[in-house]
Amino acid sequence: MKALNPGDPEAVSVGLKAWKAAHPEARATLAQVADHADYIRRIAGIDHVGLGSDFDGIDSTPLGLEGVDKYPELLVELARRGWSDSDLAKIAGGNVLRVMRGAEAVAKRLQASTPTPSATIAELDGPPTK
Repeated sequence: MKALNPGDPEAVSVGLKAWKAAHPEARATLAQVADHADYIRRIAGIDHVGLGSDFDGIDSTPLGLEGVDKYPELLVELARRGWSDSDLAKIAGGNVLRVMRGAEAVAKRLQASTPTPSATIAELDGPPTK
């Protein structure tokens, strides 16, 4: 629109509004999110599926999944598709907790076997450059 209307911000605004009206945003549905979860489970396995969210700063969400308060509806949809209680527990937090426990165990092992470095960042990086 800016290229079509150089120096005319009002025409750009009107043109963008008209384009958006003629081309409404396509939004995924909760069922399509469930389809995606089914696909990931089929390809990667249930131990590699998890629900996560970052609804901050986004303009659009899937219809029926506008916030984390809608997760129960997604879990109901997955249960309707045959997901077991164990599967649902894994994606609702069990998998991420398992991974975090594993990371914690590795960190403890490394801390026990590797001395803590005492060098400062300045010592490692050298003097600041201009």
